[in-house]
Amino acid sequence: MNNKGGDFIVKKTDYNTVFVPEEWNEEQKMLKQMIFDFLDQEIHSLESEHQAAKDLPEIIEILEKAAQLGLCGVAIEQKFGGSDLDFNTGLLYMEAFAYGFSFATTIGTHVSIGSLPIVYYGNEYQKEKYLPRIATAEIKTAYALTEPSAGSDANSGRTKATLNKEKNCYLLNGQKMWISNAGFADLFIVFAKIEDDDKLSAFIVEKEFGGITLGEEEKKLGIKGSSTRQVFFEDCPVPVENLLGNRNDGFKIALNILNSGRIKLSAAALGGAKFAMRKAVSYANERKQFGKSIGEFTAMQFKIGEMARKIFTAESAIYRTGRNIDKKELELKENAVPSNKIKLKALRDYTVECSLMKVYGSEVLDYCVDESLQIHGGMGYSVETKIEMGYRDARITRIYEGTNEINRMLSFGELMKKGFHTKEIDIKSVTKKIPFEIFKKIIGIRKKTKNQFLENFKYLFFILSKYATDAYGRALEHEQEIIMNLADVLAEIYVLESTYLRVEKLKSERQSSEESKMKYNIAELQFYESNVKILASSTLILDSLPQKPLFLKYLIRLFTQKPDINPTQYRREIAQFFLKNKSYNL
Repeated sequence: MNNKGGDFIVKKTDYNTVFVPEEWNEEQKMLKQMIFDFLDQEIHSLESEHQAAKDLPEIIEILEKAAQLGLCGVAIEQKFGGSDLDFNTGLLYMEAFAYGFSFATTIGTHVSIGSLPIVYYGNEYQKEKYLPRIATAEIKTAYALTEPSAGSDANSGRTKATLNKEKNCYLLNGQKMWISNAGFADLFIVFAKIEDDDKLSAFIVEKEFGGITLGEEEKKLGIKGSSTRQVFFEDCPVPVENLLGNRNDGFKIALNILNSGRIKLSAAALGGAKFAMRKAVSYANERKQFGKSIGEFTAMQFKIGEMARKIFTAESAIYRTGRNIDKKELELKENAVPSNKIKLKALRDYTVECSLMKVYGSEVLDYCVDESLQIHGGMGYSVETKIEMGYRDARITRIYEGTNEINRMLSFGELMKKGFHTKEIDIKSVTKKIPFEIFKKIIGIRKKTKNQFLENFKYLFFILSKYATDAYGRALEHEQEIIMNLADVLAEIYVLESTYLRVEKLKSERQSSEESKMKYNIAELQFYESNVKILASSTLILDSLPQKPLFLKYLIRLFTQKPDINPTQYRREIAQFFLKNKSYNL
């Protein structure tokens, strides 16, 4: 199959090889609808927002009801009581649960970061002991990594694990903070350093072991219905058999679990963005001013058209990534990779895409909730519409699972590592072509096909990377503004290509409906907008270099081309389509 994470930047992808959301089967659609129905009954029927400080019994009850429907074991093997959904269906699950507001954090923690360390790294004894009870929510889980002095720099954590005299228990001492589900968790995945180790180790810690005390519920801006507390360990005795994985594996475990969490967060952000747009479209149709609905005003149509574009493009890239991870798992299985390593290796291979989509998805959500609130005007500021809650809940998505700044730098760094250190991606063969591509453009050989636009952007990414590397050498890692702009160029390329491949695949199936035309229009608009953003990021990189090479300025203009369209007209037509259909329904 030759399926490699990050290689989109060095090759042309055949649209027949990508998954598009139009390919969801009936079973997957039924799962999504079941989650919507469950949340309508359990969350949307509430008169007011849950508050973890007083509503924990209700929150726990809803989690247990979800377990009764089989919704708490989606990543757990069937032999341990789960349904073991494929990865892409798991992303759809996360998108659907975003409709549950802060409950998405509660169940997301339980089924993802709170249990996946055992799924991926646990031995048979640990899996048999814990996973069946996690699937039924008899045991509720939490993930304890962050400390007051160890956030993005997770490996600097100070929590210690000391082997007791009998050598049958580790005694944990330390403090964790911002721990989701802490107020009711029965089991914590805890990261600590054994003795004087430089690296973290991971432990499965039951609350019943003792030596654990909790802080008060944090007073948060958003996700108020999720429990978030500090956790204190004082000589907490953890049996030696509850060491997860090997000693010193903790940091590796944390990073790999975060890979999964990042792409899942992007799917949840997508679900939140769709909710915000549905509310915006509904209100824009209903609200009348100056004798007509506000949705008829082009200022409102700009906002709705932008929401639709951002959602469609994010959706295209998120589920392309999810399916590629599934395909990587199949490839590894065919190559006789041990079964307990398959999921981890597949996720690890797509670190670049997972980081890119975490950033892109969370920022799409931020745009959509912000503009949805704006469309609602004063009503958006009212608790009644639930838009203000979505606005507050959305803000955390740019912070947890690694801040967007960290993920931008990680995506670029991982790509360079795969290209020049591990040589998993053949970057050199692409960069060798650049002089010839420049020559072709100088003498006037320019194709204005969509494939050529994409190829030009990819060449430009490597040109910018080369100039930045030549200017700073190893010190480039300290020029974080440049790295983040390079990451933004990379993200635009991946999202644009994913959108284009989706539309091309649908065109090949000869869909000719009004809906299909709208998808094509979104793709056209995305080519225009990606060009604008890539040009802006490239110019920022150019202007940030010690010397501003005139030739680089020329190359930026040479390799950025925008389609000859009227973006305002396209955006209006897109908005009018959704206003007519009264929802986001692509």
